[in-house]
Amino acid sequence: MAFLALSAACAPESELQVGDIAGAVPVMPVALSNNAVALAQVDGVPRLYSFLGLGAGKTWRDISRRAFEYDFARGRWSELPPVPVAEGRLAGVAAAAGGAIYLFGGYTVAADGHEVTTPEVLRYDPAARRYSALAPMPVPVDDSVALVWRDRWILLVSGWHMDANVNLVQVYDVQTDAWSQATPFPGAPVFGHAGAILDDTLVVCDGVRLDANGGKRAFSAADECWRGEFGPRDPNVIAWRRIATHPGPPRYRTGAAADPAHDRLIFAGGSEDPYNFDGIGYDGRPATATDRVQAYALAQDRWLELPPLPEPSMDHRGLLRHAGRYYLIGGMRKARQISAGVLVYAPESR
Repeated sequence: MAFLALSAACAPESELQVGDIAGAVPVMPVALSNNAVALAQVDGVPRLYSFLGLGAGKTWRDISRRAFEYDFARGRWSELPPVPVAEGRLAGVAAAAGGAIYLFGGYTVAADGHEVTTPEVLRYDPAARRYSALAPMPVPVDDSVALVWRDRWILLVSGWHMDANVNLVQVYDVQTDAWSQATPFPGAPVFGHAGAILDDTLVVCDGVRLDANGGKRAFSAADECWRGEFGPRDPNVIAWRRIATHPGPPRYRTGAAADPAHDRLIFAGGSEDPYNFDGIGYDGRPATATDRVQAYALAQDRWLELPPLPEPSMDHRGLLRHAGRYYLIGGMRKARQISAGVLVYAPESR
């Protein structure tokens, strides 16, 4: 797959220019979607990471334990030891803190379609290429949002737990290997939402909620965005307030990351159609990806429409930032095709 430059289309408020393909990354060794992703430094060299996820066949047999690392200095991918779990996982999340990468949960899928949320937490040491088991999640969740505060605390906001969503904000301390509970998420509990954090402010948007429908489970998109502010020293105290939703319909499995150079948070890609892991919507129709990119400007408390992605892409677990560029690793593209490509998004100030 070739790497594409950004489209030249730009909404009047975007404040972005079209970037070139500097920073392009070659395709991964295999196509993966719904993979947990992270960026970490090893001996001062930034590296991209992909763990777990769904392979090209899009069936329960194609759920993976494989892991990969991209070295920017060498310009190539290498395969890592597989994640040490009995079965592959979907909808796990990864977060980098304190020089290590932390993997949280996900879910397994059996041949009969039965799904199980898993509780494990693993620490991956990038320098040693070694995993170690840590204190499991108090309440196992998948399709959650993982946010890192002050390079020490990792927050898991909402997510799916076995049979329903939870409103919990579970806080993991990488220094003590201990869990605590923060102020609960005040919006509709969701899974497949997106969020990002900059300094002491976090924003969480969209996702899918569980609705009652005549005693049967039904899923619908949650058109909500929430902003939280931390107290000066306590990750468990969050002052939440509802903010305006971004323009357009809510999205599912969007990539999100901070843009500190412009004091904003970027939300890229995703789908307006909630879907099962194979990309088929809960309404039975194939989901379609979007190329929309939007940013929430923290100081102005408003949304900006940004230039689109090089191509529509959905089913992401994170958006990674390095040297002013943003990376979406794998995902589903046109017609639910699972990709090995890495989309590069390069916002630059005018």
